[in-house]
Amino acid sequence: MILPAIISLTVLGVVFGLLLGLAARYFKVEGNPLVAEIEQLLPGAQCGQCGFPGCTGAAQALAEGNAPITLCPPGGRAVVLALSAKLGIEADLAGVKDVTPMMAEVKEEICIGCTRCFKVCPTDAIMGAAQQIHSVFREACTACGKCEAVCPTESIKLQPIPTTLQSWHWHKPQEVTA
Repeated sequence: MILPAIISLTVLGVVFGLLLGLAARYFKVEGNPLVAEIEQLLPGAQCGQCGFPGCTGAAQALAEGNAPITLCPPGGRAVVLALSAKLGIEADLAGVKDVTPMMAEVKEEICIGCTRCFKVCPTDAIMGAAQQIHSVFREACTACGKCEAVCPTESIKLQPIPTTLQSWHWHKPQEVTA
């Protein structure tokens, strides 16, 4: 009684799997390899600070020439220089500043639990519920500042990430230009 059901589901699974495999090969779309290379140069924060929905959209716009190479605030000067070398475009570093890594921090004593902050967070880095104090997941926060802008009590501020044994790194020497 159960054996025919198992056999029929197995046959259906194999047939549909083969059909999906053939469809994936037949309808495969070749992408621009430059987009993939540019995306590898971007930090991958998917924060949206550049005005695009993520690093893939920013890489697509850069490959098409529809965006400046200074579009990525989290990347700083290093990403601008890498994109300049990759695309062969002269880099204007006058408006680019290197910022220290930041993260959002909630001041619990003035948080009212309005839920505005985690509704606008693009990475779901804020945890909380209505009428409860919110907290930020350090690993998920990209310091985009959207939560800080919508907080009615100004209980969310961007703070430099404290240096711990896990986050400490050896600073690279600055390149001297003459």
